[in-house]
Amino acid sequence: MIRVMIAEDQGMMRDALALLLDMEDDLEIVARTGDGEEVLPVARRTRPDVALLDIELPGRSGLDAVGELCRQGVVVLVLTTFARPGYLRRAMESGAAGFLVKDGPVEELAAAIRRAVAGERIVDPALAAAALTAGPSPLTAREREVLAAALGGAAIADLAARLHLSESTVRNHLSSAIGKTHTRNRIEAARLARDNGWL
Repeated sequence: MIRVMIAEDQGMMRDALALLLDMEDDLEIVARTGDGEEVLPVARRTRPDVALLDIELPGRSGLDAVGELCRQGVVVLVLTTFARPGYLRRAMESGAAGFLVKDGPVEELAAAIRRAVAGERIVDPALAAAALTAGPSPLTAREREVLAAALGGAAIADLAARLHLSESTVRNHLSSAIGKTHTRNRIEAARLARDNGWL
């Protein structure tokens, strides 16, 4: 029996996935959560073989949990409606066994779970092709952090206080990110980075 945890913020989707996957003879849903902050504690408590992670979770992104889950011996499949090449690259670099978009049939998901447990890597073909042409993120980890904080349009002083950096350091990181993304300002740079899945 393959023990499965589902982390999905939309209750109806989470319950539907659990119901459909539980109908498979060799799959057992052992945990469900809709909160990114609960993913790791729930996994430690329930010890799933496989975690199905949504990216957009409140509290903490599903992508942020991939590496730690993999270190705990959990096979991770990322399920998303956001088919962004940068997300795929980050998930796979963190150790995910697969990256799938949510609009596929549940039979394919069940098969992907079995294949991942058997050691295969499963990636949506269209997304894999897009990731190959998109290339890696040009941003450093600090530039990504500053841009993510800038998405809301906060003032430099507020960003500096929130990130525990000086205002000049924040300006330098933003300027560098704007140059690397070939955009006109920090809002455009942040949106481009988000849309490419770099944040």
